[in-house]
Amino acid sequence: MRKKVKAKPKIKKYKLQDTALAITRWVGSPQSIFVHTILFTTGFLVVITGTFSFNSVLLVFNTLVSLEAIYLALFIQMTVNYTSASLEEVEEAIDEIQEDVDEIQEDIDEIQEDVEEIQEDDKEDDVREAGHKKTLEEIHIGLQKLMVDIEKLQTPPPQHNEDR
Repeated sequence: MRKKVKAKPKIKKYKLQDTALAITRWVGSPQSIFVHTILFTTGFLVVITGTFSFNSVLLVFNTLVSLEAIYLALFIQMTVNYTSASLEEVEEAIDEIQEDVDEIQEDIDEIQEDVEEIQEDDKEDDVREAGHKKTLEEIHIGLQKLMVDIEKLQTPPPQHNEDR
C-alpha cells in the first residue's frame, strides 16, 4: 500500500549563494559590529587629525556605505530566496509525511475493522459450538436411554413356574 517516494532534487546552490549566506551571517555577528565601529572611528580620526579633508572623507565614506548597503541588500535578498526555496522543500516533505500518516491511519482503520469482524466471527463460533455441545449432550442422554432399553430387552423375562 505504500507508494514509492520520488527523490526530489535539492536546491542548486551556487558559489555566490554560499558567499551571500556567509556575508549575511557575518553581518549579523558581533565581529561585524566591531569591524564597522573601527572603520567609522578611523574615518572620524582621519578628519580630526587633518590627514584628509572633511569633504573627501565624507565622499569616500558615503560611497562605501552606499555600496555596502546595496550589496548587503542583494545578499540578503539572495539569502531570503534561498531560505524560501528551502522552506518550500520542507513544506513538500511535510505534505508527503502527512499523506503517509493519512495512509497509515486508513490501514489502521482497516485492521481495526478486520479485528472487529474476527471478534464477531469468534462469538458466532462460540454460540455455534455451545449449540453443538448441547446437541451432543442430548444425543448422549438419548443413547444412554437406548442402551438401558436395549439391556432390558436382552434380559429374558422372568419365567413363571408352572409347577406350583
